[in-house]
Amino acid sequence: MTITLLTLADAGIATLAARAFLGPLLATCERFSIDTPAREAAFVAQCSHESAGFSDMEEGMFYRDPARILKIFPSRVKTLAQAQTLVGNPELMANTVYADRNGNGGPASGDGFRYRGRGLIQLTGRANYTAAALALSQPYIDHPELVAQPMGACLTAGWYWHRYRLNVLADSGDFDGITRAINGAGMAGAQERRDIHKRALRAFTGDS
Repeated sequence: MTITLLTLADAGIATLAARAFLGPLLATCERFSIDTPAREAAFVAQCSHESAGFSDMEEGMFYRDPARILKIFPSRVKTLAQAQTLVGNPELMANTVYADRNGNGGPASGDGFRYRGRGLIQLTGRANYTAAALALSQPYIDHPELVAQPMGACLTAGWYWHRYRLNVLADSGDFDGITRAINGAGMAGAQERRDIHKRALRAFTGDS
């Protein structure tokens, strides 16, 4: 393992976050064979981008601009009037846009808000929380908030990494392929992810 407080700092992770996540990261990387500098750099880089440098473990659903809501969720929010009802209401927002998808029930079930995105690689939806809970033997269905804690955040990210065989892509140097597996065809933040990855590779390999 090349993940230490020093190498995490060199990879751009703030000191407080590095201290909070070092132990869970080491346990996760050991469990899921993220055990070479190439794998570690790719994993840490993707997690860092997804979580704003290991600082944000829960999806923000607070929106101020109804026009932005319409733009981001056009298939779920149909009118400006509907969007206006969601402004400043994270719970209603999540229950509206995440209803009846990813294993969630309808808006009244509360699943959208309960199983909103959490963790280093945003675990979202009742179906994914259930799959991770079963695979990791953790009570994420009854206690989804655990996914926002350092250990839960790391374990669910490692589970996702293993589930989609992302070590294979890391071994072949296909970092964009990893981005696609995590973010989909949109490849959001692709260049920023690459920049973080380059820094992490330097940190974990010692190459200048």
